[in-house]
Amino acid sequence: MLADPDANFLSYNDLGLDPVIFQIGAFALRWYSLAYIAGIFLGYWYLLKLIAKPGAPMARRHADDLVFYGALGVILGGRLGYVLFYRPGFYLSNPVEIIRLWDGGMSLHGGVIGTTLAILYFARKHGLNWLRVHDYVACCAPFGLGLGRVANFINGELWGAPSHVPWAVRFNEVSAAGERFVGPARHPSQLYEAVLEGIVLFAILGFMFWRTKARYEPGKLVGAFIFFYGLFRFLVEFIREPDAQFRGTIIEASGLHMGQWLSVPMILGGVYLMATAKKRRVRVEAIAGTESVA
Repeated sequence: MLADPDANFLSYNDLGLDPVIFQIGAFALRWYSLAYIAGIFLGYWYLLKLIAKPGAPMARRHADDLVFYGALGVILGGRLGYVLFYRPGFYLSNPVEIIRLWDGGMSLHGGVIGTTLAILYFARKHGLNWLRVHDYVACCAPFGLGLGRVANFINGELWGAPSHVPWAVRFNEVSAAGERFVGPARHPSQLYEAVLEGIVLFAILGFMFWRTKARYEPGKLVGAFIFFYGLFRFLVEFIREPDAQFRGTIIEASGLHMGQWLSVPMILGGVYLMATAKKRRVRVEAIAGTESVA
């Protein structure tokens, strides 16, 4: 009998991870929920540091309102994006399932769209430059993105394609008959994305904000955000397991994953915003950061 070539690779079960942190009766706190909460609070903390710099497009008094609308945009946009982009047929037949957020199912592309609309509404409500506000929010987004990907790994979901790289992991999978089994060694693509979308993207945007004049060119930072997020997502998708619901569809026949198709307009939009940002450059008076509205 031939030995199992994947037997010596790390198994997800050996890590002792549990998607649920603790449970009291019917209430369960999950790592994925905590990732969203922590991402919002860390983003809020960082936003306050950004708007404390002279020339911010909003004042401290706007921050609470902005975080509320931004969080609402992320959650609603992320959920509706998943419903429309990934499983429209299922949710059309089972509309009640749409509100079951605790069962999982969020789209980061949908979250970006939802946040954009939320910021547009917020900026118009307060008479602010929406692109500059979006620039500041974009700098805070990597917290949630990175933590969300770590939570995906803890959940044992959204794994990569089969691989024998030394750090490959064997995740729990479910067969067509509904039986659970330990699958082949795979890329831990969730962690690749956590590093790229969380750490690397945060470093890029942080350098642009603190070391260049990008924050005075409306759209440059958010352009960099959607460009690099789209690029990182597009590249990682090549070593990520395709979504099962697209097997035998035109998406699979195209040779690209749904995540890649959704990333293409982000990459192009990011290039456009960065290329045209200098034309929108604003003159900012050096006034106290806590009251800056430029």
